[in-house]
Amino acid sequence: MSIKTSFSIKDLENLSGIKAHTIRIWEKRYNLLTPIRTDTNIRTYNVDNLTKILNISLLNQNGIKISKIADLSENEINERVRQLILDRSSSDHALNAFKLSMLNFDQQLFNNTFNQLLAQQSFREIFLNIILKFLDDIGHLWTSKTITPSHEHFVSTLIKQKLLLNIERVQNAELNKTKTMVLFLPMNEIHDLGLLYIHFELLIKGYKSVYLGESVPVDNLIELQKVFPEIAFVSYFTVSPPVEDSEVYLADMVKHVLNDRGEEFHILGRNTRHLDKLRLPDNIKVHENIPEFLKHF
Repeated sequence: MSIKTSFSIKDLENLSGIKAHTIRIWEKRYNLLTPIRTDTNIRTYNVDNLTKILNISLLNQNGIKISKIADLSENEINERVRQLILDRSSSDHALNAFKLSMLNFDQQLFNNTFNQLLAQQSFREIFLNIILKFLDDIGHLWTSKTITPSHEHFVSTLIKQKLLLNIERVQNAELNKTKTMVLFLPMNEIHDLGLLYIHFELLIKGYKSVYLGESVPVDNLIELQKVFPEIAFVSYFTVSPPVEDSEVYLADMVKHVLNDRGEEFHILGRNTRHLDKLRLPDNIKVHENIPEFLKHF
């Protein structure tokens, strides 16, 4: 894996949330960044420039005017950021640090940032308030071609490690619910971080949660019904089934799995947003996000 060391102004916009037009104005008016220009006069930026614009964005979002930031030296900017983190435990800084760790395949930076958060927050707070936002950002960075699959896979693996560690800690929690939760991803779906977190939460809540993982055929779910008398199924549609096939998939699920026993099927994810909830059977529940799903249980 090669470390990404050169960024376009569009990359800076995607990573910092500051519009490219604004970056150009700040660059010209305050000399905040020092881009390298190609032979065709296109701006490119190095990692130091990226780190600086992320820090500037953090300070600016926390009420410091850009004119004031421009008067600060590099060391003073870094010190203000450190102080802000200590005073407010800034989630914005953690997001920026996670982005840098992803871009540079820096496992140590990721773990150090996570552990700093863990010193002040619970795993649940970190995941719901920071990691979920980071995963949304990854989706945007992917579609805007700021990152490659190697970046996404690298950081997803690190997040999964944290999830599995915390799941192991709670998997022997006392069971006090009669319903068994069966968690699975449809065929060709591999984005499992959200579903793994739901598995963690359901275990804490006292459910027997059976996690089947990726690419589970619909007809395999019948085997679970032979074992457990009362089931609720949970799944995530991120890229599969495709939007145009999701209604057919749900009809197949109803026909072959749900109809005989009237069990519920709960779904989340990007590819559920187009579904008309009013047209779905009563036992298919579409949830906007994880917190909304968890309220149901």
